[in-house]
Amino acid sequence: MNRQRSFIGFIVAGAIALLVIAIAGFYWFFAKSPANLIGSTSQPGAAIFVSKLSPVMVSLLANPDRLQALEQEEELSKLKTSLFAKSAIDYKQDIQPWLGDEITLAITTLDIDRDLENGQQPGYLLALATKQPEKSREFVELLFSKRALAGANLAVEQYKGVKLIYDNSQPEQNLLAGAVVGEGFVLFANDPKVLRDAINNVQAPDLNLTSSPEYQKATKELPKGGLAVAFLNLPIVAKWQGLELPEQLYNSQIISLALNPKGLLAETTFLTSSQIVPPSPPLSKPVGALQYIPASAGLAISGSNLSNLGNSDLAKLWRQATATIYGSEEDVVSRLAKPLADIQKRWGINFPDDIFSWVQGEYAIALLPQKEQTTPHWIFVVEKSEGVEQGVARLDAIASSNGLSINPLTIDKQKISAWTELTTATKKTNVKEGASFSIETKVRGLHTTLGNYEIFTSDLETMDEILTTKDNSIIDNPNFRDSIAAIPLPNQGYIYLDWTKSQNLLERQVPILKLVEVLGKPFFNNLRSLTVSSYGTDTRSLKGGVFFKLNNS
Repeated sequence: MNRQRSFIGFIVAGAIALLVIAIAGFYWFFAKSPANLIGSTSQPGAAIFVSKLSPVMVSLLANPDRLQALEQEEELSKLKTSLFAKSAIDYKQDIQPWLGDEITLAITTLDIDRDLENGQQPGYLLALATKQPEKSREFVELLFSKRALAGANLAVEQYKGVKLIYDNSQPEQNLLAGAVVGEGFVLFANDPKVLRDAINNVQAPDLNLTSSPEYQKATKELPKGGLAVAFLNLPIVAKWQGLELPEQLYNSQIISLALNPKGLLAETTFLTSSQIVPPSPPLSKPVGALQYIPASAGLAISGSNLSNLGNSDLAKLWRQATATIYGSEEDVVSRLAKPLADIQKRWGINFPDDIFSWVQGEYAIALLPQKEQTTPHWIFVVEKSEGVEQGVARLDAIASSNGLSINPLTIDKQKISAWTELTTATKKTNVKEGASFSIETKVRGLHTTLGNYEIFTSDLETMDEILTTKDNSIIDNPNFRDSIAAIPLPNQGYIYLDWTKSQNLLERQVPILKLVEVLGKPFFNNLRSLTVSSYGTDTRSLKGGVFFKLNNS
């Protein structure tokens, strides 16, 4: 098992390095020469080495040196030096001359020897495209000769015309196997059996990933000129994680990264053999409810018809994904949507039953982070439709059952209903006079009608901002307009996150995010916002994208 962990460390370090190189380069190249930063091919050529039963394959479709524009800051030089320090390999001298335009990493099998007695030992394959086969052969020889000098026992084997070199080491040592296959690729693996299987996959095409109908369908969704792509076989990913999913709707997923004139677009497609049920008819333009969301919002979610959300395939995807990653949907809600979870707990409500069920028209939800507070203010806007009046009355009844009073207020001549709570405050005086008490009224929520919309807010300040800054809504924000312009129409609405306003809030809710920021520092330092949406018309797939807007765009 140790040899697997050791090679995993090597692979993970390499993958992180490539990711950081790519992310760092994205920012610089976007400002300088975006037209030149495109993938050399739309599909990874190394897929011929990967089994159709592989759970995951990730590919960078551009030479890393095209992304090294931040070399002047020495960040990438340090990264490359640290990555190859233990192997005494010099990237510039030993790898750069022959490295081509593709780097692919794949988990080829869940268990190399298929022996449950000794535990699960995944097979890892790293494929590097080569533009100078002889130079790459020299590199493989150099790498293993240095490992031999360091004490490793080497073995050389001819397998179906391919020369394999690997450590004939004990299981507890760092095992590595390598080969140059044909004129196109250098392969590394954590076991020679992984290399033999890769060669078999090429010579028996029905075994490799390119012969998979799921993969063929998924690659048709890839945009031209993408910089990176990942393919996931979802049932096998779940098996790899030791999970038995209660609901397995989607069979595979493909993800691509491509530059957009305004930033970076990550598109993903989930494929299924079932008929897709969209949560609502697609929207040809942003919903009107957004006009009541202030430009100061850190998070805004908009769309239409929440009443069918729980039965939609989007909801089924959510349940499948959260079960795979976190083990339960409840856990991910408590981690990533704590403010909303707190509202449910405090009010004793259930969002699907008490709110979503009567929202059949447009809606918009927003969080407004407050520097001095850990809990953000919130806004909920819903279009008037059948059932809304009864829904509002139901919320009033819930507020009353929680001991709140429903009181009328007026702000800027606008009539408002406020959910208020009376509390006592104690002020200590001298001993003779004793303590004095005062009664305070705390507002726990408000709602009012504007035009064809019912608006709910958490506090008076937020309601006042909506009423008094009507010409400063989020749809007037140039950053928001640029971000949604990058998302294809029609779509199911938007999730918009202003990173600069929400960063502190997100870091408190998701502590691991700080580690991600460190790994991708050049990217996160220049991230302005991200926008998520679902779109596409294929009834057998669910397609969506995440658009990252950068500060210089």
